[in-house]
Amino acid sequence: MSKLISLACLALLGASEVHAQTDAAPAKPALGPDGKPVPQVTISGGRASDMDERRNSVAGKQVYGREELDRNGDSNLGDVLKRLPGVTIGGRPGRGGDVRMRGMGSGYTQVLLNGERPPAGFSMESLSPDQVERVEVMRGPVAEHSTRAIAGTINIILRDGYQQKDKQLKLTDAIEQGRHAPNVSLTVPGKTGSLTWLLTGSVFENRQHDQAETYNRDTRDDGVVLKDQNVLDQTKRTTRGLHLTPRLSYKFDNGDTLNFQPFLMVNRSDSNARSDLAQNFGLVPPALQQPPEYNLALTGSHAESTFLRGFGNWVHKLAGASKLDVKFGFGAGHSDSDSLRYQYDNAGNLLQRYSDDATVRDRSASTGGKYTTPIGREHALAAGWDIELGHRVETKTSLDKNGVSQFGDSGDNLSADTRRLAVFAQDEWDISKQWSGYAGLRWEGIRTTSTRAGQDIVNTSSVLSPLLHGVYRIPGHDKDQIRASLTKSYKAANIQDLIALPSLSRLNSATRPDRTGNPDLKPELATGLDFAYEHYLGRSGIVTAGGFVRDIKDLIRRELTLQNTPTGPRWVSTPANIGHARTKGIELEAKLQLQELVAGGPAIDLRSNYSRFWSSVDGIPGPNNRLDAQPKQTANAGLDWRLKPVPLTLGASLNWTPATIIQSSAEQVVTTSRKRSFDAYALWKYSSHHQIRISANNLVAEDALGSNIVTANGLAQLANTTNQTYVVWSVKYEMKF
Repeated sequence: MSKLISLACLALLGASEVHAQTDAAPAKPALGPDGKPVPQVTISGGRASDMDERRNSVAGKQVYGREELDRNGDSNLGDVLKRLPGVTIGGRPGRGGDVRMRGMGSGYTQVLLNGERPPAGFSMESLSPDQVERVEVMRGPVAEHSTRAIAGTINIILRDGYQQKDKQLKLTDAIEQGRHAPNVSLTVPGKTGSLTWLLTGSVFENRQHDQAETYNRDTRDDGVVLKDQNVLDQTKRTTRGLHLTPRLSYKFDNGDTLNFQPFLMVNRSDSNARSDLAQNFGLVPPALQQPPEYNLALTGSHAESTFLRGFGNWVHKLAGASKLDVKFGFGAGHSDSDSLRYQYDNAGNLLQRYSDDATVRDRSASTGGKYTTPIGREHALAAGWDIELGHRVETKTSLDKNGVSQFGDSGDNLSADTRRLAVFAQDEWDISKQWSGYAGLRWEGIRTTSTRAGQDIVNTSSVLSPLLHGVYRIPGHDKDQIRASLTKSYKAANIQDLIALPSLSRLNSATRPDRTGNPDLKPELATGLDFAYEHYLGRSGIVTAGGFVRDIKDLIRRELTLQNTPTGPRWVSTPANIGHARTKGIELEAKLQLQELVAGGPAIDLRSNYSRFWSSVDGIPGPNNRLDAQPKQTANAGLDWRLKPVPLTLGASLNWTPATIIQSSAEQVVTTSRKRSFDAYALWKYSSHHQIRISANNLVAEDALGSNIVTANGLAQLANTTNQTYVVWSVKYEMKF
């Protein structure tokens, strides 16, 4: 940390010299022969603005570039995404979780990295916004991307060097509960002849402390309490990481372009956990009081992972305006984790010791291509293919203090091969000045073969997805347009749900079950309708109102069963196709600059969005038989105020999700408390090359509450959990040179 502070001080000293130079009188404008100033013309060779891309996209693509990514000085990409319209993040504030569009978790939202599926084990929470050029959000699927996107697609584009001229250095220190998390990020562009490059890298260290308290109570149908206990869990964790995202681009004399971008993530984590279990006396009859599983448990864990992903493409220009874009890629990753857990009784005697080790090795290769050609002036026809091959080897070992395996395949290798093949065709058609249309068709097949304990298990599925999108520009109102889409999409079971080795719970119960896979899962199929009205305001403002409907077949849900295992009866959670579901919602968004609406008004940018969701699952009693983890509502509001007298920008945002009650099955009800995340920042840009940003995330810091109730076999098992959340302060110094 001291080295980071020293580096920041040196940078600030250098900044003062640059600041003095920038304070000099500006150059006078050039004068023409008539003595009048010559008009200045700025030519930009980069891509269209974010708002222009959104407006001109027939299939409804929203783009969020560097301005949005840098706005709040966030340290991870999840904090950026949570403010986007209709996007929520699972888990409690400050700790992140899976990304959900339209409140739909469990894999309904497709996350892509440069248009490709990210490597197995990839965590968006560990990705720094400095590594990202822009984020594209698509509410309806398109043919050139996989249609595994029932809720929508979030495409993360890594730094690609658009209009990148200056080197950038960013020094950040985040503080949570007095624990520092320094981060250094460097971006270096360059060009030599026909070769251009952009080198981006970051190194970080993160220290965190988590505390959760759980109240467990088991009650028989006759009202007799069999268990009444409290569990206090505390974890201290230190994570270190290195991310590198170089990009190389070579332009040939004939106009062809070759691009290549490797992406390396290296993470190391060490943690120490303490679990205190206390029995409560009074409710449980003495004759039925059972000895606790332990009174104190101490666990030490270590985990490390390395992921390397390579993206490349060759763009070949053909006759006319036709072109062929051929993609290629590879991936390699490995992750290792080990933990040692000691459980003691109230007198400090060792009751049990568990050692758990897991090793995962992943390899992948992919290729694809897209041929595009215009047909006249109205049609843009494209067709292409995608092929992806993956291989995984996974080994888990779980032993007690006597060396006894905790599940049947402990220590055995599980190997799995995945093959994905897709072909697609699409046509964007400018029907008239008012109408634009998109028609696409994609066939995608997935085959997974696994070998476990000498037995081969094969799962094969294929989906044909027709896709229609349309835009109508209202005559006489050039700032107004209407969108509509009718699509087929799907959700395939992930490889963990198909073939995963058991994941054991050390305090097994109906509310803390073991987890295993199901090789017979079928993909969920969805028919979707999307519609939206858009009104554009000025250069970067918009007001939208829209909605969606999804009808889902073969819904996948986890089912709880009490099973006999080699170590005795245990509760096990297993995924299964349970039937039919439907969901719908409305989505509102407003984004505007006051100066564009009110002459002489303050330089304030306002952002807000609100979504309301409904859903139901057949075969599960209501009224809360909703899709897993889907809230009823979510909303965001934010503003940025650029002060005129001083180079200071102030901003704040509020993210809100109400309490959620989900009837997961006839036997289980899961409740989560409301989530309010209030963030604020101040940006002091004291020269064109130097600025300091101070930000605070999760200023409200409300405890995250949860409840899980399972009623089965004449017993109601209740688990109420309280997770603490914390305010995170950060200081970021940014320098261009």
